[in-house]
Amino acid sequence: MALNINDLQLTDKRIIIVEDDLPSIRYYETLLKSSGADVKVFHNGKEFVDYINQEKGHIDLVFMDFLIPLINGIECLRIFRKERKNIPVLILTAYTSEQSKTEAYLAGCNEYVLKPIYPEKIFFLLEKYLKHEVSQSLAG
Repeated sequence: MALNINDLQLTDKRIIIVEDDLPSIRYYETLLKSSGADVKVFHNGKEFVDYINQEKGHIDLVFMDFLIPLINGIECLRIFRKERKNIPVLILTAYTSEQSKTEAYLAGCNEYVLKPIYPEKIFFLLEKYLKHEVSQSLAG
């Protein structure tokens, strides 16, 4: 049986997308909203940094583009990690260089994912970073 994003049922999860490419935003939103997740989109790094500095609300997962306007994804990640160390951050990028990848991991990303990102990969990442919480809480 094929896995389906609709099977995830992430209605209690808040996912942040920091991305400036509109087709990418629409793609992620479409996939994520079908899971029932609360999705919030920021089109540049400054919007995201302003949000995390003002809002102390719950965040379950962040999809962060590497190259975004005003404040790049790596700097956003560094700022985010100062106070929120355990929330998974996935860097989504077309940059294939080892230097970019190393910089992202040093800044604190959990995954460095190369574009294009197919639905199966997004499903896998959501299950990996969000569903384990449900399994652990049921086991506990």
